Amino acid sequence: MKAGRFERLELDVKELDEILERARTTPLSEEEHRKLKAAMETLVFVTGELEKKGTSIKRLRKLLFGASTEKTRDVLDQVSKSGDAEATTAAAARDREKEKPAPAEGGGGKKKPKGHGRNGAAAYTGAENVTAPHESLKPGDSCPICINGKLYPLPPAVLVRVKGQAPLCAKVFELERLRCNPCGEVFTARTPEGVGEKKYDETAGAMIAVLKYGTGLPFNRLEKLEGSFGIPLPSSTQWEIVLAIAKSIEAAFVELVRQGAQGEVMHNDDTTAKILALMGKRREHEAPKDDPPDRTGIFTSGIVSVHNGRRIALFFTGRKHAGENLAQVLAQRASESGPLIQMCDGLARNVPKNLPPELKTILCNCLSHGRRQFVDVAEDFPSECLHVLDELGKVYGNDAIARAQGMTPTERLSFHRAESRKVMDDLEQWMTSQLEEKKVEPNSQLGEAISYMLKRWKKLTRFLTVRGAPIDNNVVERALKKAILHRRNSLFYRSQRGADVGDLFMSLIHTAELCGADPFDYLVTLQRFAEQVAEAPSAWMPWNYQETRASLADAAFPAP
Repeated sequence: MKAGRFERLELDVKELDEILERARTTPLSEEEHRKLKAAMETLVFVTGELEKKGTSIKRLRKLLFGASTEKTRDVLDQVSKSGDAEATTAAAARDREKEKPAPAEGGGGKKKPKGHGRNGAAAYTGAENVTAPHESLKPGDSCPICINGKLYPLPPAVLVRVKGQAPLCAKVFELERLRCNPCGEVFTARTPEGVGEKKYDETAGAMIAVLKYGTGLPFNRLEKLEGSFGIPLPSSTQWEIVLAIAKSIEAAFVELVRQGAQGEVMHNDDTTAKILALMGKRREHEAPKDDPPDRTGIFTSGIVSVHNGRRIALFFTGRKHAGENLAQVLAQRASESGPLIQMCDGLARNVPKNLPPELKTILCNCLSHGRRQFVDVAEDFPSECLHVLDELGKVYGNDAIARAQGMTPTERLSFHRAESRKVMDDLEQWMTSQLEEKKVEPNSQLGEAISYMLKRWKKLTRFLTVRGAPIDNNVVERALKKAILHRRNSLFYRSQRGADVGDLFMSLIHTAELCGADPFDYLVTLQRFAEQVAEAPSAWMPWNYQETRASLADAAFPAP
């Protein structure tokens, strides 16, 4: 097996034992066979690597799990330790040239170092603003120093003060009660105005949802955190709160999926997930009736749809692969939406099957995945990999220029054709000659990396032929970090219903982030206007809910 080319599977020893035990009496399913084969291949590979004289733990970890960084400079930095000083020196020189700071306007000034951590007052968009007038002066007064001048206003001086507080705060209202001694009647004070009837208001539910599904804080950790502040909040209560919210705002999620289906470009990919009700012995009693018996894998599919210049993030957790979930989304696509560009990696399960002709996609493959093949083998073939990484770096630089200049899809296509086509054509010719002229052994790691690229060349270079075609699938890989963060911290979902609730909140929260909206404010608004959301969900999307809310406020309180 080739190093760095493993299909990552979440498989613990207990699950492997269960598969082996079932193999005694019943034939293995396709999914079980795949997992056993992966475990066997991994064992064979690791054993073979350990027998090699030069294998270290560090090298083995890199072969199994990939490089910790894929930046050309850092990759070649690691390569320098393995021997090709000339290639690394050349790479370092190029990197220094790229990183020379641009001259400051007006002749100088120190540039803030990256990661300086300082933020101006304007960055505190969620802070409470307090205006403090001058204690003795106002605009138009005479200057107390020179007497002759008059004072005029300037932009205010700004102070920022940050205080800590618990994620959830509580108030205990003690309502005075009086009792008549002869008749026993009890008189209780009225509840203060604005208190409301709910114990947990909309802000409490939104905060729990953002912490759980937006930042990956598990219910049990939030329970301990709030308990340390004297605000007890059992994890079971948290689940009841977010479940009630999910039911009340489900119309917004359904509309988000419908609008995502109309996108011009769709990115999709998978990551593994765990739902206890679908695993092990629980599956016999707790799995839904439609759970396919021949499947054991569980995945979270991420889909990022680009529609009218905005990005919509959708998550689906269950048995289906990314291609199947994409097909389910596309079933809601309007016929007049036009051709769809799909971006994914080279796995066949990411491509939807049996689509009707009007829903056929223009398939693109991720150039980052192709580049990663060379990153993985850079230590063994430094000069060749440096050449490939440098050439691809030029293409990525051109794409960055197109983004920075805000080019339209048509302008970007023309720009790439003018600046990137020759680079990619020369790279294709170079890789072809490496194999045809026997400069590289086809079965070597470098040969397989080259073959991976050449086999998918047309799909990897759609950005040179199709208007609006993306260059890589990084946008959905970043989106899937939401699900990965949740999996690492919370480990699993209890049931399919729990996974559906998680998908709903992750979709709404991450789409709000992609649209520049405040996820907390968005979830609070959806709850407070739940009836209006159910009636017209398209007016309550993350990119337009603020205007809708403002229009309702203007209608309720018209100007005199």
